[in-house]
Amino acid sequence: MKRAILDELVAARSAEKPVALATVLESGMQAVIYADTSPDTVPIGAAAVSAAQRALLDDRSVMVETEGSTLFVHVHSPPRRMFIVGAVHIAQALVVMAGLAGYAVIVIDPRHAFATDERFPFANVVKEWPDKALKRLVPDKRSAIITLTHDQKLDEPALRVALKSEAFYIGALGSKKTQTARRERLAQAGFTEQSLSRIHGPVGLPVGARTPGEIAIAIMAEITQVLRAKS
Repeated sequence: MKRAILDELVAARSAEKPVALATVLESGMQAVIYADTSPDTVPIGAAAVSAAQRALLDDRSVMVETEGSTLFVHVHSPPRRMFIVGAVHIAQALVVMAGLAGYAVIVIDPRHAFATDERFPFANVVKEWPDKALKRLVPDKRSAIITLTHDQKLDEPALRVALKSEAFYIGALGSKKTQTARRERLAQAGFTEQSLSRIHGPVGLPVGARTPGEIAIAIMAEITQVLRAKS
């Protein structure tokens, strides 16, 4: 591997930017590929760049045949992030499940009695107002955001930030009646129906969940379903 390619790869990983190292096995030619890499800027060919970008989208290293050559694409992606608004019982179960699924989990709640490291040993606990924390942490296309507090003062400011982000999943706890009232308030705040359709609520797949653990399973299942559907 050439030093310039190694340095670029290390820099991308340090910046937690999704990147792929594409290697043409017959020639040993390599290129660092991003989601927005133009085929004109790398020497491995347009078909190889396209294959590498598909692997990035799928978040999976692959070996493929392209234009008579064998291409190995090694995907280097940072962990997906899950932002959980509300340090509640459901969040305690969801943190564990999300960690097993490979997410870096951030629990956000300004209520210090709930948001403690003792209650959430497997998450980064942020004791800030949710909208302020989300603006600072900048959710991206590899982020899921779930509001669980049942408190309008905490959930809705967080949802306003979430709807302006690129998060692949947005979920909100609450009954159908609660969701309808929430959507009406957000619509009055200027959000379109298309934007509001991004909110999954009541959050989670409809599996009849009742306990905090069961609800967390339903949420994790829906997040996975949405993620894989996008892939």
